[in-house]
Amino acid sequence: MATKAKSAPVQNARLPAKRVSESRSEMVEVVLPNDANPLGAMLGGRLMHLMDIAGAIAAHRHCNSYVVTASVDYVDFRSPVRVGEVVILRSSVNRVWRTSLEVGVKVFCENYLTRELRHTSSAYLTFVAVDEQRRPILVPPLKPETAADRRRFREAAIRRKFRLAQRHRRISRTRPK
Repeated sequence: MATKAKSAPVQNARLPAKRVSESRSEMVEVVLPNDANPLGAMLGGRLMHLMDIAGAIAAHRHCNSYVVTASVDYVDFRSPVRVGEVVILRSSVNRVWRTSLEVGVKVFCENYLTRELRHTSSAYLTFVAVDEQRRPILVPPLKPETAADRRRFREAAIRRKFRLAQRHRRISRTRPK
């Protein structure tokens, strides 16, 4: 008796495309002593936590669903964020695939006395859209609007290729021979 192949879900091309600007997000926090190390700089783990939240907000807005963090590809700590400074996290969807999407998060800090703004960190996070039972669901297509959106869209495909190759290498090393 032949078994029937599992049917693939409807392609996300049937979902209405969303513009990058529809999900772009910004979070603002003040850095307090509890967020810092003994040198007065914000803890890297605390900043990564905020980056995950900022990225998830953009992903939620794009998908109109729950999302879970699948990976963080690249975190760059360019300069410390000091106690008393304001940290600004800007996130936007770079590219979507069937059930996942990449979100870029760029972090700035502002000295609110001098209004000096400096880029302190960046990261690329991948999220998977899920339903209430935590099963992956289709993600609406993305419509890049600007030249920068189109550049990030192209670059996200390169990062994804690298991410998947890295995952394949890790899996093949851990399999028993």
